[in-house]
Amino acid sequence: MATGEMTRTAADVNPAELEAGHALTAGGRLSIARRIEPERPKLPFSPGELARLDEALTLSTRTTGLEFAIYLGGLGERTRDRAEQIHAGLGGRASRGVLIAVSPAQRCLEIVTGEQAYRRVPDRTCNLAVMNMVASFKEGDLIDGLISALRMLSDAAGTEFETEGEHH
Repeated sequence: MATGEMTRTAADVNPAELEAGHALTAGGRLSIARRIEPERPKLPFSPGELARLDEALTLSTRTTGLEFAIYLGGLGERTRDRAEQIHAGLGGRASRGVLIAVSPAQRCLEIVTGEQAYRRVPDRTCNLAVMNMVASFKEGDLIDGLISALRMLSDAAGTEFETEGEHH
C-alpha cells in the first residue's frame, strides 16, 4: 500500500532531483508516495513456547494413547457447541480425543472428551484442569496454563498399558 501527500509546489523543486516515489503532478504539485508496511499480527506464542507446547502435546498423546489437541481462537456465541464441532473434526480419533479449546478474547474455555477418553479423564479432573488454567491465565500466563492442564489430564488418564491392564 502507498499513501501520497502534497509537500511542496513545483516552483520549490528541481525535476532532475526527484527521488524514487516523487512526482510532479499536472497541476504543478509535488506528490510523494511512501510504502507503508502492514503490521504483522502478533502471535500468542514465541517459537520457544510453541516448541514447549508441541512437546507437551506429543508426550501426553504418546504416554496415554489418547489424542490431545488444543484450539486457540474464537468459539462464537455457543462456545460448547463450537468446541464439540472442533472435537468432532478429529475424525476417527475423536472417541479417544481430548480437546482444550480456549478463546482468550471471550475469556472462555472448554474441555471436550471423546467417549473412550471420558472413561479415563473424568469430569472432576477436567474441572480441576480448568481451574488451574484460569488461575494461570489471570496471571497472563497462557502457555504454562495449557501445559499444566495437559499434564493434569494425561496424569489422570494414565498410560495406555496401565488402562488395558485394569480391564483384565
